[in-house]
Amino acid sequence: MMKRLPGFFQMARLFDLFEEGVMLILTLLIVVIAGTSLVHVVVAVGRMVLTSGLNPTSPEVLQGIFGMFFTVLIALEFKHSILVLPDAQPHSMIRMRSVLLIGMLATVRKFIVIDLKEVDVMELLALSAAVLSLGIVYWLVRAPTPGASAPTTPDE
Repeated sequence: MMKRLPGFFQMARLFDLFEEGVMLILTLLIVVIAGTSLVHVVVAVGRMVLTSGLNPTSPEVLQGIFGMFFTVLIALEFKHSILVLPDAQPHSMIRMRSVLLIGMLATVRKFIVIDLKEVDVMELLALSAAVLSLGIVYWLVRAPTPGASAPTTPDE
């Protein structure tokens, strides 16, 4: 069938080049965002230490700091999801796992920065359901396929 489609391989290669270009541009943008976010985290923590003294027992301070940390981690995970094994055959599964992890990170970040005094019970329930659902899907994607042989050890 491929022989009947003139130029199919040239179009496929052109699309691969386009995809690589898009990944390069997105990677550069994410690096800029992650770097800028990191600078903001360093400046914010520096200001806290210099002006008010970093009070690690204050939940508001910890929520703010860890929220900023998670923002940087999420940006780095986005970069990883773009660059992970682009030439590997099952790369779509690997990217799906990465996207699921990003969703879990974002939801956990929301749990960390949420103000429990002003939280709606339905919002908390929805966040919990989201984490549980993402975790189940991640587990299902990671589970070995039925009939696949277990990895052997060198001793066997």
